[in-house]
Amino acid sequence: MRAAFIIDDKGLIRIMLFYPQELGRNIDEIVRCVRAMQTASANGCAMPAGWPNNEIVGDHVIVPPASDEKTAKERVGQYDHFDWRFCHREL
Repeated sequence: MRAAFIIDDKGLIRIMLFYPQELGRNIDEIVRCVRAMQTASANGCAMPAGWPNNEIVGDHVIVPPASDEKTAKERVGQYDHFDWRFCHREL
């Protein structure tokens, strides 16, 4: 088993990537993960798979889920969306 751990400046493990011994690691994916985690932390958002080249939302980020019905209804007019649960926006 191979593993890569990404630890933030506070000493917290933010990302753990585990690979079978037979599978090589990709530094580009590790750098993408670090960049995505830094962007998510700085902007209060979530990152789609493959960001910034996601096949569905491109370089948009995911808006965290609404915590109540009123916010869910408001966000449909506020953000690009597929439905009230899946809203996305530019950085």
